[in-house]
Amino acid sequence: MAKKLPITNSIRRLRFDADEMTQQALAEKVGVTRQTILAIEAARYSPTLELAFKIAEVFGKELGEVFQYVPASEQTK
Repeated sequence: MAKKLPITNSIRRLRFDADEMTQQALAEKVGVTRQTILAIEAARYSPTLELAFKIAEVFGKELGEVFQYVPASEQTK
């Protein structure tokens, strides 16, 4: 099983709230593959800062509303 990264996100919920936007549609809007969006949603891949801002912009949200950092000390709780 792949190790989860310390960055979590709300992309799946935001896509659902945006008229059930597909991973493919989001990928096209930000210029990546659907597989990249899938990996980011599953916390298996951390996006570049530029990509993170692009994703937040698609949903009209601040970066911190889309991505959250979980310090190592809190990951085992």
